[in-house]
Amino acid sequence: MDPTTDNAGTTGNPADARASLEALRAEIAKAVVGQDPAVTGLVVALLCRGHVLLEGVPGVAKTLLVRALAATLELDTKRVQFTPDLMPSDITGSLVYDTRTAEFSFQAGPVFTNLLLADEINRTPPKTQSSLLEAMEERQVTVDGTPRPLPDPFLVAATQNPVEYEGTYPLPEAQLDRFLLKLTIPLPSRQDEIDVLTRHAEGFNPRDLRAAGVRPVAGPADLEAARAAVAKTTVSPEITAYVVDICRATRESPSFTLGVSPRGATALLGTSRAWAWLTGRDYVIPDDVKALALPTLRHRVQLRPEAEMEGVTADSVINAILAHVPVPR
Repeated sequence: MDPTTDNAGTTGNPADARASLEALRAEIAKAVVGQDPAVTGLVVALLCRGHVLLEGVPGVAKTLLVRALAATLELDTKRVQFTPDLMPSDITGSLVYDTRTAEFSFQAGPVFTNLLLADEINRTPPKTQSSLLEAMEERQVTVDGTPRPLPDPFLVAATQNPVEYEGTYPLPEAQLDRFLLKLTIPLPSRQDEIDVLTRHAEGFNPRDLRAAGVRPVAGPADLEAARAAVAKTTVSPEITAYVVDICRATRESPSFTLGVSPRGATALLGTSRAWAWLTGRDYVIPDDVKALALPTLRHRVQLRPEAEMEGVTADSVINAILAHVPVPR
């Protein structure tokens, strides 16, 4: 066998990698109905080495979506159910005393994986939420002064319930900014909900994705080839200026108390490049920026209380900014 070929039958060639990542949608659709935008967002995050926050009311298949993604990739995955009594060491790991050797040894926590599902992350207090900050930003965990690198690739896919729900803790701005994308998971349409119930009536078991026919279609070689191709995607000076103008407009908006930081502008440029490559181009156009603006920026801004009281949303303000900022020709 060719050593560059992984178990999913891919070769690490950029064209093959794009086809494999596109095949993820069909595989995930065997388990999750009608969530193509969220699937695309997860793929973009993988290409950008970013993390994803999934928000939606309970019961809209947020956890199932991430589990299905893990099943289609040949990557190690672990899940942590965030609860009010969860401790930081339950995530990162801790030093354990071995009575036989009279020495301390490090016991790795679930964060040492490729795909970490942080389920209901906003049901745990900020102290435990912040335990992921170093892992998400530096891709390492420091315990007792010793940095311990995490595997590559490493992605945190966190689910959260809307903050209005009982027993939730809002994520700090510093942690929200570490998420590349915030994807909202809506309630399904009537037809999609009928399809969901029909599948369950026919015996679909969300806890057994293999029985549903979900199989690995991409692996680490695909991700490496795809990331290399995304890094070569051309960005013109006009597109760079367009991204900057959009982000600067959020800082000047009277509806926001907090606008998008330069980190957010960098994130929007990166997600736009990934989307351009996924759609088959090696250069970025304004439509790529518009397509990724909402999921990349909506969690990096903060509405004024009076704007919230008037029913204004972050998405509506960003959409207004996109309509107002001149588009390069």
